[in-house]
Amino acid sequence: MASPAAAPGLGPRRNPYARLFAVPGATAFTVGNLIARLPMGMFSVSAVTMIAGSRGSYALAGAVTATGLAATAVVAPWTARLVDRHGQARVAVPATAFAVLGSLSLLLCVRYGAPDWTLFASYAATATVPNTGGMSRARWAHLLKGDTRALHTANSFEQAADELCFMLGPVLAAFLCGAFFPEAGTLVAAVLLLTGVLLFAAQGATEPPPHARTDAASKTGSPLRARGVPALLVVFLATGAVFGAMEVVTIAYADEQGHKAAAGVVLALQAAGSCAAGLVFGAVRPRGPLHRRRLLCAAAMAALMCLPLLAATATGSLVVLAGALLCAGMATAPTMVTSMTLVQRLTPEGRTNEGMTLAVTGLLGGIACGAAASGWTVEHLGATTGYAVPVAAACCALLLTVLGGDPTRGTGGAVSTGRA
Repeated sequence: MASPAAAPGLGPRRNPYARLFAVPGATAFTVGNLIARLPMGMFSVSAVTMIAGSRGSYALAGAVTATGLAATAVVAPWTARLVDRHGQARVAVPATAFAVLGSLSLLLCVRYGAPDWTLFASYAATATVPNTGGMSRARWAHLLKGDTRALHTANSFEQAADELCFMLGPVLAAFLCGAFFPEAGTLVAAVLLLTGVLLFAAQGATEPPPHARTDAASKTGSPLRARGVPALLVVFLATGAVFGAMEVVTIAYADEQGHKAAAGVVLALQAAGSCAAGLVFGAVRPRGPLHRRRLLCAAAMAALMCLPLLAATATGSLVVLAGALLCAGMATAPTMVTSMTLVQRLTPEGRTNEGMTLAVTGLLGGIACGAAASGWTVEHLGATTGYAVPVAAACCALLLTVLGGDPTRGTGGAVSTGRA
């Protein structure tokens, strides 16, 4: 297949995204994946709204969603391993169907006043939902193997898509639950998830081939045993703490200023900054070693995360804080893009989905830790001081990146999805 960049017209050269989606089948699987990914930002907000409205307890709602998060952290890597071994379509569809049944069970239990323990069990069942973003990145890695620049653009697009879905998802969930009925957000999210996964799975021509136990490549073992991966997952943990802390502190700060309803808009600006930066980053030709780019991105994130703290301390203005969060968000997408590219490089052949899911699991764990640490800080020291928590987490991610060294040293530096 001829490279789209080789076409007579120079449009693909000027626009790397046009070149990216000129790959046969890319648009089709991307549309399905975006539909499936949007609900990921809807489920937790919908569950909290639904449970708190019915049972009158935010503590119960938070405990239920935390249980689901913990279950996902345990189950997701196993689901991803099955996806690598048996293929995306064969595993993702039944796993999604089971997760959707868990969401519907939660809806019915809340609706008809079932005991509290049924809420925990139902939401824990949603942990089988596959990592749709990871599956999409695995397809790009398969289709663009050996094309460093195109893979950089694809990873940037996927990170921008993550930010967009997590920006729009909570807004859509809040609107549905408020405008119609409390269960509407969960119901629509379940329908979108199943529809999107079915559309995504139907694009068999772009699906990476499964790697069964008998394949020599699959004998390399878990990605956790690959050189550099454990240290990289710790960095993902620290990065996730940045996200979790920023969300909790911003909500508390807006509430302290008497504008709690504006917290969603302020956080959306941070996601918008990250989304825009991710798209711009993907359009730029990557230069220099990957590890050096990762260090620069981590340093930029640590520096820009100081802006919200300065804005809250010096001005006390929610408008100024919103601008600071917009700027701070511009460093997170490039950091995530370079980190995910490194995951692809270090993950053994045939374990791409599992490697991506382990990275997401690290992020989820970090989000939980960041939310807990920032919640304690806000309660005991105030919301303004709380902005020191994401700064500390970002500095920790930078320090860990420096101490981890270059895990690609000795590999020749080639981007190869499957050679550590």
